[in-house]
Amino acid sequence: ERRGVAPESAVIPAAVSLTRVGWVGRIGPVLDAVDVEVIPGEVVAVVGAPASGKTTLLRVAAGITRAHAGQARIGSWEATDARARRIVGYAPQDPAWLAAFTVRELLEYWGRFHVRGNPSDAVRDALAVAGLEAHADDSISRADAPVRRRLALAQAVLGGRRVLILDEFLTGLDPSLRQELAWRLESRAAAGVAVLLSAGSLEAVERVATRVLLLRRGRVVRVASPSTLLGERVLEVVLDRPALAAPTGFRLTSFGLQADLSRVTPEAALATCRAHRLSVRASHVRLKSLEELAVS
Repeated sequence: ERRGVAPESAVIPAAVSLTRVGWVGRIGPVLDAVDVEVIPGEVVAVVGAPASGKTTLLRVAAGITRAHAGQARIGSWEATDARARRIVGYAPQDPAWLAAFTVRELLEYWGRFHVRGNPSDAVRDALAVAGLEAHADDSISRADAPVRRRLALAQAVLGGRRVLILDEFLTGLDPSLRQELAWRLESRAAAGVAVLLSAGSLEAVERVATRVLLLRRGRVVRVASPSTLLGERVLEVVLDRPALAAPTGFRLTSFGLQADLSRVTPEAALATCRAHRLSVRASHVRLKSLEELAVS
């Protein structure tokens, strides 16, 4: 059975549930009737261009920002309820930390406020989950980007949180670190934790996400697996002379033609160009951009 997918005979209550959520900023709607569900053991990625509403969506889900419309729930509680906040670990995109502390001291400081029981045990577990044992006594002021990203994960999981909400957590990393941190998120999901994260590109989450929600101007416009979205390609054709009209299945561009390859092979598309006596100088197959995926 694939992780994150319930058997047909079972119904798993959602750990994160946003229903028709709306939020309005100073210049208009930031979120518009957004629906999101994440069940325990699932990793869901919200992907979109800058200013698409990703950060606001995650803040609403984490109970930090109250929705102006609709409903946001963590388990059976409103997301803003203190009981919900106790089981959610949230990592913002650009956390601000006390630079005078070491990694361990900072986690112990948070633990005194957010952990029931012995904070030392929770700190030890968080360091292990994030792979920070060797950096526990490093100063925050001298921590490099990989250590700071691991610390964001350690902060989020501190105290055994059952829901992780991570803003741009895998964005801007070198491939080896991104793969390792994706594996650590998968391990959390395998333990029954629900993970909701955002990203500015599909490549950042292809390794870990079970579902991708494409967000465009505050609305979820597509929901699919990463492999489905990454499998959507475009053929670009450069012509020696501009075409007077685009053949069926093509569209005119400044350099020639484009064709979606969801229902046709590149070879068949190029054969269509030859049948229309178009002078093809070059051709190239590429992945669709986020904007193209959002409107297709």
